[in-house]
Amino acid sequence: MLARLDLRGFSGDLAARLARSRANGDEPIEAVRDIIQNVRDRGDDALREYTERFDGCVIDDFAIPTGDVSASLDAVTPEVRSALEYARDEIRAYHEAQVTGPVDLNRDGVRLRELVVPIGRVGCYVPGGRAAYPSTVLMTAVPARIAGVDEVVLCVPPARDGKVPTATLAAAALAEVDQVFRVGGAQAIAAMAYGTPSIPRVDLIVGPGNIYVSTAKREVVGDVGIETLAGPSELVVVADEQASAELVAADLLAQTEHGPDGAAVVVTWSESVATGVDAAIAALLADSPRRADIEAALATGGQSVLVDGPEQAMAVANTIAPEHLELMTADPESLVPLVKNAGAVFCGPLASAVIGDYVAGVNHVLPTGGSARFSSALRVDDFCKRVHVVSMDDAALRRVSPYVQAFAEVEGLGEHGRSVALRETDR
Repeated sequence: MLARLDLRGFSGDLAARLARSRANGDEPIEAVRDIIQNVRDRGDDALREYTERFDGCVIDDFAIPTGDVSASLDAVTPEVRSALEYARDEIRAYHEAQVTGPVDLNRDGVRLRELVVPIGRVGCYVPGGRAAYPSTVLMTAVPARIAGVDEVVLCVPPARDGKVPTATLAAAALAEVDQVFRVGGAQAIAAMAYGTPSIPRVDLIVGPGNIYVSTAKREVVGDVGIETLAGPSELVVVADEQASAELVAADLLAQTEHGPDGAAVVVTWSESVATGVDAAIAALLADSPRRADIEAALATGGQSVLVDGPEQAMAVANTIAPEHLELMTADPESLVPLVKNAGAVFCGPLASAVIGDYVAGVNHVLPTGGSARFSSALRVDDFCKRVHVVSMDDAALRRVSPYVQAFAEVEGLGEHGRSVALRETDR
């Protein structure tokens, strides 16, 4: 029997009534964390132990020989191979269409569409404490509104007097934020993820923050979406012998004044530039109003990297995968094709990362902590979901049915096959 939930006449909290029960109670968070840490510490030895424990087999070599993989094509039945090839081609066609979008394909009677649906409620986190960040209000709320998000709420840490900077509130008004809450840190992330009597639960949390905010965002993933792990600020400057040491130093200080735990790295093949940057940092720090914060950040994240030349410099930058990457070289455009991992790239001596922070128009909510290896700057797409829509005619059903049956048989899922077979016999 199916569990019955009668919502006739119901006008309360639908999310609470429709919440799914957890099959096994709380997730095994600590067990999973232990496994992850053990694999990080012990590598293949840990994998072998877990494979024997959980899968019941002893594996010496995890890699399956390439020849065995290729030979498997001849080992499967013709029906299975045909089904695999057909599915591959259809999947490829649909996802190739996503590149140009919007998707609306007709594949021999199978119509494939993609609905772009804005996320319902978004929570924007804007840091506070050391500084006011009205720019981050704009960077998070404006693209959310463009995407068509129904409701935008904002959390920002209050000052000791309980107030939020006027400029931050002004930015919220201009960006049409629906509600502003004076709460910050990990507690704000938790409030937006799960809701409180004061703060509504959101569907997506965006915005940068310190290590506590980033950690909290990582912990709530799955209960709520996040755009990326936008944590402490990072800058890598690739500089050649013609770069101005003062400008390099100024840009490093500009990013480190956000506070600790970030990165400020100059990568150069000129020892004189490296030495000059050190001297320029010392000179500029003398009258910096945030000297203590900058010195603390430089003590843990400041670095000068000497390399053989431009290609190695870009390899270093791609390995760091920084939030901001500045190319202060005579020909920065020649290095752009070598960029693989970076949140944003700034070319030449005039394009400071600070311009991107404020007024260039690009978003300054960027991936940090090396996450530029797999994530991107905040964009309108982050505030939308894509919903597949599939429809088909009789001929298409008959044409694809053999492929479905082949998949169902090889995967041991008989009800999948019957689901399609019944549609054929009913028509």
